[in-house]
Amino acid sequence: MISIIVAIAENGAIGKDNQLLWHISEDLKRFKKITAGHKIIMGRNTLLSLPKWPLPNRTSIVITDNKYEQFAGCEMVFSIEEAISKCGKDEECFIIGGASIYRQFMPLADKLYITRVHKAFDADTFFPEISEKEWPLTEKSETFEMEDGSFGYTFEMYLRKL
Repeated sequence: MISIIVAIAENGAIGKDNQLLWHISEDLKRFKKITAGHKIIMGRNTLLSLPKWPLPNRTSIVITDNKYEQFAGCEMVFSIEEAISKCGKDEECFIIGGASIYRQFMPLADKLYITRVHKAFDADTFFPEISEKEWPLTEKSETFEMEDGSFGYTFEMYLRKL
């Protein structure tokens, strides 16, 4: 099973200058809880944006087009197909970014774990549109507010319609 996990602003924004646009402690805890013990697939820029890598208690699979590039503690692959081949048939693998990786995996994904950030942000990186016909919302949390009152957020899950 291929799952995408991402936090998305009202305007579809997910990042700027290879960095996240916000720091939501509960979102980071949720990400850690959901992805722990699983394989995570990302592009090289997403890996480089992480404060520390590889992320503990996960297998990091990094997609790059440079056959000579190696990152300690990570499995390197050179195509979407090769990344998929690293996932077992009965295991959930998580796509964690960036934008071009999300776009390429959207047609292949089975589940979306979305943190919906209820504010628009200035960004240079955006998540593809989620079609309600193809992706019905199956779970939605209550709205949580940031301590400083700057914005709210909800946790959502979508399953691809068969």
